[in-house]
Amino acid sequence: MERNAVNPVSWSVEMGFNQGEVVSGHSRTLYISGQTAMSKEGKPEHDGDMAAQLALAVDNIEAVLAEAGMTLSNLVRLNVYTTDVDVLFQHYGVLAGRLGAAGVAPTTTMLGVTRLAIPGQMVELEGTAVA
Repeated sequence: MERNAVNPVSWSVEMGFNQGEVVSGHSRTLYISGQTAMSKEGKPEHDGDMAAQLALAVDNIEAVLAEAGMTLSNLVRLNVYTTDVDVLFQHYGVLAGRLGAAGVAPTTTMLGVTRLAIPGQMVELEGTAVA
């Protein structure tokens, strides 16, 4: 798989994401449903703790990727939904650090939403990965 960043501006790279990515030569695409801070038993975790919820949501993204034989380095698209954008920005380093450690800057959209499907959940991540 070959990835080429498309950045007509540079500010997004400084924030940890590319404006676009051209992916060629890939053979598999994984579409990842929204992942929140849910335990393996399907119980919501870390009520009111954005940093902990974000970390567990990334763990859950990684679990889906691993099951498909991929890692965070295969992530090309990430949508972030949050019930509180300001609080998320205070803890965004949790996500940015994990993506940076994987050497990836997927195209990213962040949206503030009124609520998520499970009460108490503050952040949800969905993505697309290619291998």
